[in-house]
Amino acid sequence: MGLLLGNSFEWVAANFAIQHLGGTMVALNSWYTAGELSYVIEHSDISLLVMHDHILKTDYIEMMSGLQPLAERFPLLREIIVIGSRSLEGTVSWDTFIARAGQVAEAEVLANSETVDPDSVAYQLYTSGSTARPKGVMLTHRHLIDNTWEIGVRMHFGPQDVIYMPLSLFWGMGCMNMLIGPLAHRSHIVLQEHFDATEGLEIVDRYGATLLAGTPNIIHAIFQHPRATEYDLSTLKKGTALATPEASRQIIKAVMPYGVHCYGLTETHGFATVNDGNDPIDRRCTTEGRPMPGWEIRIVDPETEMVLGPGEMGEIRLRGRMMAGYYKNPEATAAAYDAEGWFKTGDLGVVDEEGYLSFRGRFKEMLKTGGINVAPVEVEEVIMTHPDVEEAFVTGLPDEVQGEIVAAAVIAKAGRAPTPDDIKTYCATRLAKFKQPRVIRMIRHEDLPLTTTRKVHRMQLRTLFPASVSTKADAISHSA
Repeated sequence: MGLLLGNSFEWVAANFAIQHLGGTMVALNSWYTAGELSYVIEHSDISLLVMHDHILKTDYIEMMSGLQPLAERFPLLREIIVIGSRSLEGTVSWDTFIARAGQVAEAEVLANSETVDPDSVAYQLYTSGSTARPKGVMLTHRHLIDNTWEIGVRMHFGPQDVIYMPLSLFWGMGCMNMLIGPLAHRSHIVLQEHFDATEGLEIVDRYGATLLAGTPNIIHAIFQHPRATEYDLSTLKKGTALATPEASRQIIKAVMPYGVHCYGLTETHGFATVNDGNDPIDRRCTTEGRPMPGWEIRIVDPETEMVLGPGEMGEIRLRGRMMAGYYKNPEATAAAYDAEGWFKTGDLGVVDEEGYLSFRGRFKEMLKTGGINVAPVEVEEVIMTHPDVEEAFVTGLPDEVQGEIVAAAVIAKAGRAPTPDDIKTYCATRLAKFKQPRVIRMIRHEDLPLTTTRKVHRMQLRTLFPASVSTKADAISHSA
């Protein structure tokens, strides 16, 4: 059963109703284009769709009309329920659906719920599809409950907590970590229909929010808001996915003393590693924490399959509460694991002597310049310590001599205007020569290529640089 809804009571109610009755909830990304939406509806084999007539500026009545005839395109889709003032021919309104549901005997509902198998599929969430068609990740009742419970234990969720939740519920971090986890520990959740920083400040102030479930861009927008000092943020003690190490340190010391970082994938039923809010600040700023109970982690050289020791960088492999598989894709499911049953994340990382994981980027994003590997995140972190820089994104550009050269797309802080030469000079004393960016471009936020889940599309960062750029053109700037 598919949910094409913005953050709302109806999303939460429909989701848990589906779980209670033993169905599978397919979360549909409200940022999908018509083609992306069509693919996921067809691939997921949903039989019932609950949708808003529109979300922000996206008209879903018009989008679905453009996919007509629906019966031919989606033969398994039996019914569409629409929330909103507009409708589509052949659909049912939410109010009519609720009235009809009220005619079902409670005994019938309870009898159905008692047959639910804990190891059956509860969620089917789709990957971003940055390098291929999105894959449907099948997640079970048992692992969703067990894993999100442990997340709550590690993050000290309790009845005293009020979670401010601006994250989209269709995203794994929203519907797993920050929905099931808090509710399992009797915490309260304040949903924001869509993120707006000013409204977010009002929510924290009005409800006394204790935890901000955000991403680095949301955290930044809240605490750097020009009117932030007008609101009482004193209750906000916890948070996730803070920012760069230096920015995290500032946030923890100034406003969010128990802020943490974490690491996980859709395939892992949410976070697999999380910091404890009582860990030392340096640990919380520079690592993604230790594995939670039920998880094992190792670092492997993906070329030799040799298990690496503490402090050595390689591919992160996980074993524990893994997905049930990719829907209708047994080949991809089998390929996702190594011979010993460890999940191949495709991510680079380092585990220290005490078992703390530091995420270092995607393995596919690793650059090789002059035969030497360079992790983009390492270069990005250095650039972002420049006082005039807000964000940096590093990629590799083809080069006839070196194979690849390091290139950086840089966003300046508001009111600042660093030049490519300024940043090159800054990096010269902080990075080994082979890691220093040879090409730097100043860009704006709106220039960044994004995936359907609004993450930076790393594989398309090269498009920010002219095809003619080579080692002869060491620095270019954005002419805004």
